[in-house]
Amino acid sequence: MLKFSNFQITIVNSLPKNTLRILRWLFGAVFVFSGFVKAIDPLGGSYKFQDYFAAMGLESLSAFALVLSILLSAVEMVIGLNLIAGIRLKETSWVALLFMLFMTGLTAWIYKANPVHDCGCFGDALVISNKATFYKNIVLLTMIIGILLLRKHHTTTLRPLSEWILVAFSFFSVMTLSHFNYHYLPMVDFRPYKIGANIPEGMKIPDGAPKDEYSTTFIYAKNGVKKEFTLNNYPANDSTWKFVDQKTVLVKEGYKPPIHDFSIQSPTKGEITDIVLGNKGYSFLLVAYDLNKAATDRFDKINAIADYAKKNNYPFYCLTASTGSDVDDFVKKTGLKAEVCNADPIMLKTTIRSNPGLILLHNGTVVNHWPNGWLPSFNKPLSNNPKDEAPSIPSWLLVVAVAIAYSAAFIVLRKILIKRFQK
Repeated sequence: MLKFSNFQITIVNSLPKNTLRILRWLFGAVFVFSGFVKAIDPLGGSYKFQDYFAAMGLESLSAFALVLSILLSAVEMVIGLNLIAGIRLKETSWVALLFMLFMTGLTAWIYKANPVHDCGCFGDALVISNKATFYKNIVLLTMIIGILLLRKHHTTTLRPLSEWILVAFSFFSVMTLSHFNYHYLPMVDFRPYKIGANIPEGMKIPDGAPKDEYSTTFIYAKNGVKKEFTLNNYPANDSTWKFVDQKTVLVKEGYKPPIHDFSIQSPTKGEITDIVLGNKGYSFLLVAYDLNKAATDRFDKINAIADYAKKNNYPFYCLTASTGSDVDDFVKKTGLKAEVCNADPIMLKTTIRSNPGLILLHNGTVVNHWPNGWLPSFNKPLSNNPKDEAPSIPSWLLVVAVAIAYSAAFIVLRKILIKRFQK
């Protein structure tokens, strides 16, 4: 008869609890990360929702894109934080299961139909293929099922009311984070136009980089019957076959530089991309992807910056995707003192998450950028050292500060609730 030591029995008895803890932490960490990168870039999330609605023929829902973006980030982060902290585990697990069932079905469709190039599950922080996204969701779905099956092995020292208060605190914290980043700019910029990025360098294709691979099919007809041929076997010397059509399909996408759509068109000078990026000094870019949607309450300050730039010989351009009468009406309304140039709307949305927003370049490098609500005042010429004009607080420090502030507040609140509502 086998005999087990007390230590072995303890290990066996604690296995379900430890497995549950590992699953909770892993699943929760993924959701916290996914929710965080969305929460700090709510506008980016809204653009992704608009892409989905366009692919589904539901453009009328685009008006709700921003609200849905903020709510999605809040739901993901609260689920993740609840699982890590072990709060309302039963309810959180069921919500997470329903969430993953929906997302797995959605990503299965995306994987099959490919309506959008990138699902946006991790924002711009981590871009993965639709195929990888689907398999990632399969793994997460399996994990949350495991959490549900093992949840009875979890114990808590908090009363239900205390746990719901902590859930509300987490939700309020995430909403506050999204609100701040919406009115300012993403505290961490994962896009190719982040501060310090050199735009010309980001447009280069390395030597030997893989190129796009295409497959061409020729359609010929003979005696009323159509047949498809490839480049290797099409009937080039057989006059009895009549050419009907050809199809070219992208088989494998080659290397795409981080910045591949940066182009500026002047109404009077034509293509001026090289002029703007080749300027040996400072230049300002006022970015407003849609003039009809652009905020106009700060144009007294924007025009003051334009006057300052002209006085100090810094080029100042307004970049927009709007054209024609929309531009004329906007200039008349705001008194804009800058040349209005055209650029791709997707590129403009990517450069800065504000409409309008201001970007400061130096020799083609992004030195700083500001949203409409936080425009600076310039009184003296800019420094010869571009680093002096860059933000003084690094983004990683902001993230650490937010994490410490939330964790400290959560721990203090939890202790207060335990003391106030003893179970």
